[in-house]
Amino acid sequence: MAEPLLALAADLERRGEAFALATVVRCEAPTSAKPGAKALIREDGTVEGWVGGACAEPVVVREALNALRDGRARLIGLYGEGGRGPGRAAGILDYAMTCHSGGTLEIYVEPYLPSPLLVLVGHGPVVETLATLGRAAGYEVASELGPRELGRRASVVVATHADSDEDALARVLGTGAGYVSLVASRRRAAAIFERLRQRGVPAEQLGRLKAPAGLDLGAVTPAEIAISILAEIVQHHRGDKAEAPAEIPAEATDPICGMSVAVATARYRSEAGGRTTYFCCLHCQEAFEQNPERYLVSGP
Repeated sequence: MAEPLLALAADLERRGEAFALATVVRCEAPTSAKPGAKALIREDGTVEGWVGGACAEPVVVREALNALRDGRARLIGLYGEGGRGPGRAAGILDYAMTCHSGGTLEIYVEPYLPSPLLVLVGHGPVVETLATLGRAAGYEVASELGPRELGRRASVVVATHADSDEDALARVLGTGAGYVSLVASRRRAAAIFERLRQRGVPAEQLGRLKAPAGLDLGAVTPAEIAISILAEIVQHHRGDKAEAPAEIPAEATDPICGMSVAVATARYRSEAGGRTTYFCCLHCQEAFEQNPERYLVSGP
């Protein structure tokens, strides 16, 4: 039923948790999943719902996690032998459907990401302008740190222009905030950096601090400085492609059909031949165990 799944999606969205929704939009028999079938994939790779069996689910999970990383929706085509060939339409990510002799599934995967958080610690014209720009750019803007957890999508700009800069920075640098910066002159920023080091803030944390804040655009006025800071925040989060929201689950190749199988959730496995081998279904496991030496040497 789609209703409980959509209710779960609405609940996750209210709580600010990222997820991807996968929907079957087209199929050609024989397939078990039909148009409208849905699955919800969380950041840890767990799946609620169903869009297909052992062939479809690992591909959908992989592409859902990629979508959560880059924020882009994608259309997946899984084609079995006898199905329509890859390359028939632009924009479709083609995969082989290895578990049966025919059929096609086309699945639309759409990421749902919470609004990025922008925490502004301090006051003044730069902070006020940055708050206005941040809201216009779709950020959730907060004026104090508070008890909330700061994750990789959070950006913190410190601009108290007082001794409390160091306390705020020491606290924020110990969190998982993706971007941390200080509004200050180069001379004052260097002095604060040194005092943080003397207070025992680890070097790897200090290396994350952007000081002075903002891209070097030649900014002079408070509004220009605020623009340079927001530009740096956007550059940081959009440019850091190595920063994935979740680990892509470890995979193994089914030696019978060539399907990729998520190791952590594989139901079918065999210790024949002196090592662990993973399979997409019971049929592949049984075929392997009849002659494991053949497949361990030659592969699918």
